[in-house]
Amino acid sequence: MASYADVLQYLSSLDYPAEKDDVVREAEREGAPPDVLKALRALPPVDYANGTEVARSAGIEAAPEVGPAQRAEQARDKKHNRVSQHLRGI
Repeated sequence: MASYADVLQYLSSLDYPAEKDDVVREAEREGAPPDVLKALRALPPVDYANGTEVARSAGIEAAPEVGPAQRAEQARDKKHNRVSQHLRGI
């Protein structure tokens, strides 16, 4: 499966906004592997503003190395530093 970093790597020299065909052509020109090309060929035919938009449209998460269980654990362990100062002593 294509990763977020892979997609951005093979589209690093692409000028945006870019159409789907431009995105696929650039990835082919840069020598992207078959899994990246497959993901890009499945994109909807719209204009893309940047590489992040391309990756999101392809269904690729920005941080796939962190799974849902890890995100939940991080949320539980996170201290609530955003509580107003006057409420911290309560």
